[in-house]
Amino acid sequence: MSDLNVKDWVKQVIKQDEIDKYLVDGKDFIDEETIKQELEHNKKPDKSKIRDIISKSLEIKRLSPSETAALINVKDEELWEEMYEKALEVKKRVYDNRIVFFAPLYLSNLCVNNCSYCGFRTENCNETRKILSMDEIKKETSVVVSEGHKRMIAVWGEHPSSDIDYMVDSMKAIYEVKEKAPNGPGYGSIRRININAAPMKTADLKKLWEVGVGTYQVFQETYHKPTYRKVHPPQTIKGNYQWRLYALHRAMDAGIDDVATGALFGLYDWQFEVMGLLYHAIDLERQFGIGPHTVSFPRLMHAAGSDVAEKSPYLVSDADLKKIITILRLSIPYTGLIITARENASLRRDLIQVGCTQTDASTRIGIGGYNEALKKWKELQEESDTQEEFKQQFVLGDTRRLDAVIKELTEMGIITSFCTAGYRCGRTGDKIMNLLTNCIEGKFCKLNAILTFREYLEDYASPETKKAGVLLLEKEMAEVSKYDWFTKHPEIVKEFHKLYEKISSGKRDLYI
Repeated sequence: MSDLNVKDWVKQVIKQDEIDKYLVDGKDFIDEETIKQELEHNKKPDKSKIRDIISKSLEIKRLSPSETAALINVKDEELWEEMYEKALEVKKRVYDNRIVFFAPLYLSNLCVNNCSYCGFRTENCNETRKILSMDEIKKETSVVVSEGHKRMIAVWGEHPSSDIDYMVDSMKAIYEVKEKAPNGPGYGSIRRININAAPMKTADLKKLWEVGVGTYQVFQETYHKPTYRKVHPPQTIKGNYQWRLYALHRAMDAGIDDVATGALFGLYDWQFEVMGLLYHAIDLERQFGIGPHTVSFPRLMHAAGSDVAEKSPYLVSDADLKKIITILRLSIPYTGLIITARENASLRRDLIQVGCTQTDASTRIGIGGYNEALKKWKELQEESDTQEEFKQQFVLGDTRRLDAVIKELTEMGIITSFCTAGYRCGRTGDKIMNLLTNCIEGKFCKLNAILTFREYLEDYASPETKKAGVLLLEKEMAEVSKYDWFTKHPEIVKEFHKLYEKISSGKRDLYI
């Protein structure tokens, strides 16, 4: 596409009326002075106040801005240890003892934006540009499926070559892939596609809903407006703060009732960003009755052709990232929290223990990166962590394959889930929110985690992982027979045991 046509396309993307309808008295929901005052007024909170706030979280009630600001201002390390422990307890009450896996698939790195921190930005002449054909998408998906994944998050740069029609065709191609499992009798496929895509108009979002989109994810990057203007040039689409701020609102109006937000921590003060994420959740609750399905907290990482990560005064330490996740788990207790392969293996282990519910593995974020990695795995007969800097958006911290990560978590006593049942049973949007806040959805999560983990162990696991997994399954099955909720719902437990036996006999994709 010529530069002229690209410029014409850029001009017609933003629809001002699809911003204005969500404003209150012409203003958006991020008031910087209010956020700063909340943080200032809640300095030096006493222990009794913090413990009262934690008790509210344990009732799975979303915290207020002042309560969240108080958590942010905790300085006592012993109190932080209590908060870490209670954050994990909140997670277990809502989601039980499981972690959901997914794999990202980057389909295009063409982009009209010029974000100073991103390797995909249009002025980065060193980036190797590529957009996958439908055949290449299927080949990439095939590698992902052969690892055992059932969920995928598709990622596109913002460009007319990867417009809504390309996105729809991409999703259809992904859903078409079906691969024989390497060990057991099952066939693998992607059962749910979530997407990380640029903000778009409501009519385009409806097209994604029609083709089977799962969760629609848009990160605000930074809620601090001066910083946002600094890192996103005003002549670009992404330079429009409010168009991005209300992307999830438009998705809800389009029928996509599972939406996901996040901030790129390191662009500005993390305390402000946590408050911004909370206010985002509050406004979604106010206008639609439900908050975000998940929240992500990626840290600013080195990207090819950018020195922002090296120069930012707001880089987040490992210790502070742990605090961020703990605060978000307590502040928005119903939401899922995603930790990704941006982080190294040791840190991910630690962060999962304060309340994360989703993560990725076998991750490759270069365009066409899965097949390139597969070739190296075959050549070397071992894992390769080689990353091609100028073919990806940023540098990963953990490139281990899925089986290795699952084995590690299994030995930690954490069950892996590939469940997509809720979405296909209609437990989405306000329905799942009610189940989450009442600590019921986690019971279904446990049962479906057991079913999908059994599938994985039979079809994909290495002998070592299968051995560890079978021991964990015995423990999980024993818990099902002991939980009060399950004893009160024997018909559900009876159906679960039937499905478990069917999976053991070779049936697949069964769920409660």
